Amino acid sequence: MFPVYDVIVVGAGHAGCEAAHAAAKMGSKVLLCTMNMNTIAQMSCNPAMGGVAKGQIVREIDALGGKSGIISDKSMIQFRMLNRSKGPAMWSPRSQNDRMRFAEEWRLALESTPNIDFWQEMVTGIIVKDKRIKGVRTSLGLEIQAKSVVLTNGTFLNGIIHIGEKQMGGGRTGERAAKGITENLLELGFESGRMKTGTPPRVDGRSLNYEVMEIQEGDENPEKFSYSDTTLAPLKQKSCWITYTNKEVHETLSEGFDRSPMFNGRIQGLGPRYCPSIEDKINRFAERERHQIFVEPEGWDTVEIYVNGFSTSLPEDVQLKALRKITGFEKAKMFRPGYAIEYDYFPPTQLKLSLETKLIDNLFFAGQINGTTGYEEAASQGLIAGINAHNKVKEIEPFILKRSEAYIGVLIDDLINKGTEEPYRMFTSRAEFRLLLRQDNADLRLTPYGYEMGLADERDFLRTKDKESKTDELINKLEKTRLSPDTINPGLIKHQTAPIKENITVEKLLKRPQLGINDIAQMNDSLREELSQYGKNILEQAEIQIKYRSYIDKERQMVEKISNLDQLKIPNHMDYSSIKALSAEGRQKLGKIKPETIGQASRISGVSPADMSILTIYLGR
Repeated sequence: MFPVYDVIVVGAGHAGCEAAHAAAKMGSKVLLCTMNMNTIAQMSCNPAMGGVAKGQIVREIDALGGKSGIISDKSMIQFRMLNRSKGPAMWSPRSQNDRMRFAEEWRLALESTPNIDFWQEMVTGIIVKDKRIKGVRTSLGLEIQAKSVVLTNGTFLNGIIHIGEKQMGGGRTGERAAKGITENLLELGFESGRMKTGTPPRVDGRSLNYEVMEIQEGDENPEKFSYSDTTLAPLKQKSCWITYTNKEVHETLSEGFDRSPMFNGRIQGLGPRYCPSIEDKINRFAERERHQIFVEPEGWDTVEIYVNGFSTSLPEDVQLKALRKITGFEKAKMFRPGYAIEYDYFPPTQLKLSLETKLIDNLFFAGQINGTTGYEEAASQGLIAGINAHNKVKEIEPFILKRSEAYIGVLIDDLINKGTEEPYRMFTSRAEFRLLLRQDNADLRLTPYGYEMGLADERDFLRTKDKESKTDELINKLEKTRLSPDTINPGLIKHQTAPIKENITVEKLLKRPQLGINDIAQMNDSLREELSQYGKNILEQAEIQIKYRSYIDKERQMVEKISNLDQLKIPNHMDYSSIKALSAEGRQKLGKIKPETIGQASRISGVSPADMSILTIYLGR
């Protein structure tokens, strides 16, 4: 009935979609298994992509040849560049999306990708022989053979939904949980744990009073995620709104604490620290009189509203009563209540940096099965797992991004070397080289890799090379173009920066914090004319590289030092238990994770600097 597939992807969420697309685009024969063809790429939580550090990840996926950026652009209803008031390392693109169109665009993209087959059924286990994957087993008893398998099960593994004192099996409300895989993996020797996440109630937008809320419009000149010219920035946008909880809301919510699964011990899994439920917020931050609520439309043509900031698992009657005490929600009608969901995950220290498991050859994990939270984190793992599943089958070296090359590299390095006991979320603060890993240069960093692998198109590669050469050309011009005092001093005074006494290069002027490239262009007609031939992205790229050159150079020097450690290989057969000078924790962590290089060993949580000194001496370094 089925051929032998190169790659079987289990689960069609954000990770599964990216994994299937990547492997198929690179030439593998792929089967995408999902319990429901109608929920492919479902936005299970908020209808948005990107945000702080997450927006950088979406740009990186796009630069490598993945689809999340393009799908986000096609379904976008609003765009905002966050943190514009801070330095460029912090700028983070974020979009509001049409939930239904997002899923539809992903399905259309997958169906138009040659090499992808689909199968709708629950996968209940994997087939393993001599510690190597051989395929999957389904609920109907079918055995489908494959050379590699990528598990992207999301929140479905033994999922339990909690609403007050009610609980039911499910991976999402209205959908059943996935059974069998956890038990199968435990039998094979894997370790598992439980995590929790939640979602807020959805309400009828027609029942809200927007006039008493703060309007939150998109950027005046919106951008988009994808670097390619296959999508456009939005020509129109839909507004969001902001309102706040108050003391009455908090008191009403507190009335239901005795029936809260979070406080009565029924939920055992740890939830995301940086996205707590509303009951957790008012319990942990009792001194705060209000919390922000973001009122987000679910799409262009629906009245459904996502109540961001009001995630809860309290009883539905308490949810509605408390909602109606929020400003603007006095007559709110609820479409569906919020809920918490507990699910199985597998600590990611059991994986290699390629996302292949250490126990079973050619078996890969990606997404929430690894303990992460968020669409973007899942999609990036799916992309890397799909690439490496293809590479393993074709006997190509694994593709591994360094921490200095991408937020995706930081994410995977953190998971494998540090593990996680709570849902992992990416932040700019996790990246030590964040000035190098900006959202504006992901194509310059990563598109050459994507093109070399056959994932990014030649057209995108040539566009990236053109951007690089034009940026260098412009920087060279700005370093040579000199402006005279009589031309620009009035403009300098206007921008509250010191006038000059002799001719100065544009490059030196750009280093002044008060001035941007467009500000300087307005001071000199010939310069303005010359700069008009360059696109906005080239002007921005040149300005950032000039303004932050000394900081960028320092980070590059740090990268060189660290990369030297990553060149020092550790033998696969290393017996850490025999190195008695290592600390007990160092021996245990090194033996469990089995780092491939000295650099990787140095980043393992629990391995001390003293352990590293001993290890390098032992290896004769």
